[in-house]
Amino acid sequence: MGAGRPPVRRTGKLVALACIIALASAAAAEALRWSGGVQRAEQPAVAGTTVTAPTPITINEVSRSIIPMPAGVPSAHASALAALPRGDLLSFWWAGSRESGPDVKVYASRWSNGTWSNNWVVASRESLGKALGFGVRRIGNPVAWTAPDGTVHLYVVATGLGGWAASRIVQMHSRDDGATFTVRRVLPLSPLFNTSTLVRTSAVPLADGGWWLPVYFEIGNKYPMLMSFDAGGEPRRIGRIGSGTSSLQPAIVPVSATEVRAWMRDAGEGQRVQQALSRDGGNSWEDLAPSQLSNQSTSLAALRLSSGNFLMLYNHVAAGGSDRNVLSLALSTDARTWRPLADIVSGKPGDEFSYPTMQQVGDQLHITYTHQRQAIAHHLLRITPGKEPL
Repeated sequence: MGAGRPPVRRTGKLVALACIIALASAAAAEALRWSGGVQRAEQPAVAGTTVTAPTPITINEVSRSIIPMPAGVPSAHASALAALPRGDLLSFWWAGSRESGPDVKVYASRWSNGTWSNNWVVASRESLGKALGFGVRRIGNPVAWTAPDGTVHLYVVATGLGGWAASRIVQMHSRDDGATFTVRRVLPLSPLFNTSTLVRTSAVPLADGGWWLPVYFEIGNKYPMLMSFDAGGEPRRIGRIGSGTSSLQPAIVPVSATEVRAWMRDAGEGQRVQQALSRDGGNSWEDLAPSQLSNQSTSLAALRLSSGNFLMLYNHVAAGGSDRNVLSLALSTDARTWRPLADIVSGKPGDEFSYPTMQQVGDQLHITYTHQRQAIAHHLLRITPGKEPL
């Protein structure tokens, strides 16, 4: 602390910061009404809700591996998966010297014929800043979605001044299976300088060829939101999920043509999977009591299989535990009650296996997650009819 700096100036800065945070929270409360002007029509119907009764399945692990990482880059985190039209997969993640480091880039690798390709760079703060016409200080979580026409849409968190609470979401797209990406826009999500919105979890297909993108707000109050896009990737509607102010990173799964479930990371002290329910196809949401599943305040993944069953990957919290060293898989037949199946990976205290994502391709289930904050791990599992999963 400099001796020549008077306390009144320091206090003034704190007051100014408090005012900014208060303004941010107030503006956040108005974000739904402001951004709802994108389109007032009801949400389009979700896709893949024709399965009426889940059928018994068996899940067996086939292989596990580490996706090829960029040489000399010590930190990696926050993977995402996107299926390509002919059965291949793309994995995206950020990597660099550390989280928020100026050298962080978004990388990709392609799964084809049972192996992962060498990685390549798809976005950096320099490339985004050049395309957008203004400086980008840091980049973070990617989320990807392949549209029915084969276009791969990539959403990347990027900040200017400030930390993650000052983030924006940059939408990019690729028409060559992810080899190259073009910046399309910064998503219009918040009236507060369009900041403090982030992405983490997988998109959800809609019956008309569009999709839902789960997003969340993270300055002051924290809450989940849902943005819809048409088949061409144009944003058309955004809505808040529930009315709570302490959950984020929503994982969205349709249960029927009208029922949609959301499970969130708990930003409070409860260490439980938070829940919300829509009874009208995603147009309105109500908060539910926390799930019986514990979760160590971190991102989780949820997926509805083609068999009709539901899977969730989460960081199980043992009694008295506070680490991300156990990544557990649970199954549900109704999206209400969950049965733990197995630990996908576990380690000693201080280890980290976190931020999972899942993708089903035929009878294969692909799982990726952060491995010790140093790499992205991949597990391949096979789903077959049966009565004893795992």
